Amino acid sequence: MLKSLASFLVICCVSSVSSAADSAVSIGATFEAKDTLAPAADQREDAKQCVDNLCWKPGEFSVQIEAAAEDRGDWLVRFPSPVKSGDDRNDRVAMEWYQARDAYQNLVAAPAVVVVHESGSGMTVGRIFAKGLQLQGLHAFMLQLPFYGERRTGKNRPEGGDLVSMMKQAVADVRRARDAVAVLPLVDQSRISLQGTSLGGFVSATAGALDEGYENVFLMLAGGELYDLIQNGKKDAAKVRERLEKAGLVGEKLRELTLTVEPTRVAHRLRPDRTWLYSGTFDTVVPMKNALALANAASLTKSHHIQMAANHYTGIVYLPFVLAHIGKHARGPVTPQP
Repeated sequence: MLKSLASFLVICCVSSVSSAADSAVSIGATFEAKDTLAPAADQREDAKQCVDNLCWKPGEFSVQIEAAAEDRGDWLVRFPSPVKSGDDRNDRVAMEWYQARDAYQNLVAAPAVVVVHESGSGMTVGRIFAKGLQLQGLHAFMLQLPFYGERRTGKNRPEGGDLVSMMKQAVADVRRARDAVAVLPLVDQSRISLQGTSLGGFVSATAGALDEGYENVFLMLAGGELYDLIQNGKKDAAKVRERLEKAGLVGEKLRELTLTVEPTRVAHRLRPDRTWLYSGTFDTVVPMKNALALANAASLTKSHHIQMAANHYTGIVYLPFVLAHIGKHARGPVTPQP
C-alpha cells in the first residue's frame, strides 16, 4: 500500500526524544503477563470451528524490553508467540513501542493501540500509523508479523500452505499482544485498541473477533471472502495468487486453506459499535465487494464503514483524517477516578 508517502512522512517522522531517565522502563526489564483469551460460545457451528482452530490454551508468559533500532520507536517489546512455527527467531514476537508524550515531550499515561502492518517488507505504512497515533497522544505498538523484521532469518518467507500457518500464528500473536501491552507502564489497561492495514487488516479482523479483548478495532483497506479476493484481486493480491499457484494451491485446495483464516466466518463476533472499516471505492486490490462482505458480516452501519474516494495506494491522502478519527475513539471517555 501507498507509494506517495513523502508529504505525510514529513509530519509523522517527528522523532520522540527518549532518555533512560524518563522512559519508565529500561533495557532488560521484564514484566510477567498472562493470556486473557476467553472466546464466547457461538451458536454458529462454522464460527465455533473457526475460533477453536485459531485459539490456544491460555497461559503465563514474560514480556521483555530491548533497545529499539534508529527511527523504530522508543523500545522494542518481545514476547513468545502462543503458536510455534519451529523457527525460534520467528517465534519471538517483536513490537515497536512508540510512547505517548505531552506537548513538552514528557511521557504520559494513555490508552494504547496495537498496529498491524501491511504486506510490504519495509512495514512503512505500519510505522506511519504508529508514529501518527503517537502524535495523537496514544501509546502505539507496531507488531511485526511472522517472518517480518526482527522475526525474519534470511530473505525467504513461507510459501504455499505455510502461508496459512503464518496467518494463524499472526492472529494468535495479535491477540496475545493485547495482554503483553497491558502489563507495561503508563498504558491504560482499560483502553487498548487494535488497528490493521491491508494484510494487517485481514489479520486484525479475525483476531479482534476471537473475543472482546480489544476495546476498539480499526480496519484499513481490508475485506472478506479471501478466496474470491485472491482469485480476482489485482496488484498485491495478484502477486499472492502467483505464489500460491506455483505451490500448486488452486481451486478447492486453495478455498479450503483460505477458510482457515476467513474473516467473514467470525466477523459477526466483532462489536459493530466498536469496529470501523475504512475502504477505498476504487480499490482493486481489496475491491469494494470484498469490503462490503466484511462490513455486512460485521453488521457495520454506514458511519462505521467509511468509504473514501481512493484506491489501495492513493488512500494516503486520507491518513490525517483516519488518524484523527482513530485517535478520538481510541482515547474514548475518561475513566472516572475513585
